[in-house]
Amino acid sequence: MDVKGVQGDISFDGEWITITKKAIGQAPRHVRVRAADVTGTRMKQATLLFHGYVQLVVPGSAPAEESRSLLSGGRPPQDDPHSLSIPRGSNEAATKLLAAIEQARS
Repeated sequence: MDVKGVQGDISFDGEWITITKKAIGQAPRHVRVRAADVTGTRMKQATLLFHGYVQLVVPGSAPAEESRSLLSGGRPPQDDPHSLSIPRGSNEAATKLLAAIEQARS
């Protein structure tokens, strides 16, 4: 199960979640987390004006705060390894991905 994000993507194979971020001018960064290690998930749906985000909450790290600037539209910062910004077209796929992660956690 894959979700295309803004400058990256997130995939889930039933056990492992992989977030790949592709910042302009840098090599892709991969973060892998076991679904059993996730303590919570957060999602903000994208709108016509702003991108949304998917965020994983893992033990040992506090969830990144949403930025309040006009340019970021209430998303966590790009350098947060456990979140990914998503475009409006990925809202449905992201909802399904988080439901699959929640099911794997229980």
